Amino acid sequence: MKLIKTEDAAGTVLCHDITQIIPGVTKDAVFRKGHIVTAEDIPVLLSVGKEWLYVWEQEEGMLHENDAAKILCSMCLGEHMEHSQAKEGKIELTAACDGLLKVHSGALKAVNSFGQMMIAARHGNFGVKKGDKLAGTRIIPLVIEEEKMNAARDLAMKETGGKPILELKPYVHKKVGIVTTGNEVYTGRIQDSFTPVILEKLAEFDTEVIGHVTLNDDDKRVTKAILDFIGQGADIVVCTGGMSVDPDDRTPLAIKNTGSRIVSYGAPVLPGAMFLLAYYEGKSRSEAVSGEPGSARPAVVMGLPGCVMYAKRTIFDLILPRVMAEDTVTAQELAALGEGGLCLNCPVCTFPNCGFGKGH
Repeated sequence: MKLIKTEDAAGTVLCHDITQIIPGVTKDAVFRKGHIVTAEDIPVLLSVGKEWLYVWEQEEGMLHENDAAKILCSMCLGEHMEHSQAKEGKIELTAACDGLLKVHSGALKAVNSFGQMMIAARHGNFGVKKGDKLAGTRIIPLVIEEEKMNAARDLAMKETGGKPILELKPYVHKKVGIVTTGNEVYTGRIQDSFTPVILEKLAEFDTEVIGHVTLNDDDKRVTKAILDFIGQGADIVVCTGGMSVDPDDRTPLAIKNTGSRIVSYGAPVLPGAMFLLAYYEGKSRSEAVSGEPGSARPAVVMGLPGCVMYAKRTIFDLILPRVMAEDTVTAQELAALGEGGLCLNCPVCTFPNCGFGKGH
């Protein structure tokens, strides 16, 4: 940086905040570090007693905070995102559509370990709405070595395989079939209070319910119903009831007998331990949807435990946004939900703005 007369400062960049003090009225920065001085600013600077200023001097190999912030932004910015203008070394990223946010944790940690730069993001694997803030980036000093920024970018790209650190996967229209099981519901001994809850949660997304059947605890009939919905083009089949270990609870067996690939029966989440997730990749699925074997995405089959019927938030709320964004869920990811998988049943639910499902 260099020292210059204020009268000659137009077009230069301030190296420090300029504070204005009006007793009993204000004490605040009238101009911030990094501000580009205009001709109109000069009388204001003189009025607060600044006849000399420290301004940034271009130095080879060094970047101004705003230029460096643009590099940091480029590491994060994926499709369906918007960003603010660089200001005081800061840029914010926002969602341009509803969808599921994915965060590459390894790359995020690598960049933040460099020092003098930072990225603060929302938790990944959670849904966001259009306009939601996704992340904020900041360059800490006024100037930073270009070599350091390039090294951070190279490491981030190595971690991600050349992709942005953040990804926003838009939700996709899905056709849904619902299979309600249980002798007590089938015979009318009790009212089906499960399906209305499922319909309410599905209504938060772009879904089309193509059918709903209620069956007794006959696993062969349940298997056939699941396959029938898939044959009709269902992208998701939700099965309610029969998910426990009681002798009459045969829904897990029915799902297995469809030939679906079982990701997990059981999840380290409360409420939601008896959850089952499977992907149906059979030939009839491809032919039913596209007419060409092997060309369609797998159908998702979920067996929902009874807690989904009465608990405010459960495993279903953690997995459904990922299913709607066509984000494949692995057994390892389900296992990782153990940290953060305990819902505290707060008197006032603030989900997703809480720790439920956010273990890493």
